[in-house]
Amino acid sequence: MSSVATWPGQAENWLDDRGKGAWIAATIIGFIIFWPIGLALLAYMIWSKRMFNGNCARRTQMSRHRSHARAAFKSSGNTAFDSYKTETLRRLEEEQENFEAFLQRLRESKDKAEFDEFMEERARSARDTGPVDGTDDVA
Repeated sequence: MSSVATWPGQAENWLDDRGKGAWIAATIIGFIIFWPIGLALLAYMIWSKRMFNGNCARRTQMSRHRSHARAAFKSSGNTAFDSYKTETLRRLEEEQENFEAFLQRLRESKDKAEFDEFMEERARSARDTGPVDGTDDVA
């Protein structure tokens, strides 16, 4: 593929990596240089929803991740290496699941500790202040 055919995609990825501000700057520069260029960039930003989504860089990262994932599962032709790669990927996925489960348990225990601390402070302040009028309002 020639470099003439790939430069628009490279420019798009470059702008996506820098975010919405880069797209707006490119549009303004396009209007300054030659107004149809700026108009075309503005139309493209609106059509591709880049104007209203702040996650251009995230979308690019996700597409790169998908292309790497496809390449990871493609056979190399060497069965020993392919079985090693499959086993390693399986082990890494298992480790990732275990780590995510650990993080979830950690978040839950932190939430429980914060809630317990809140309840202790609430009970302590209720004990310290006591009834305001001197009567016991226990129902």
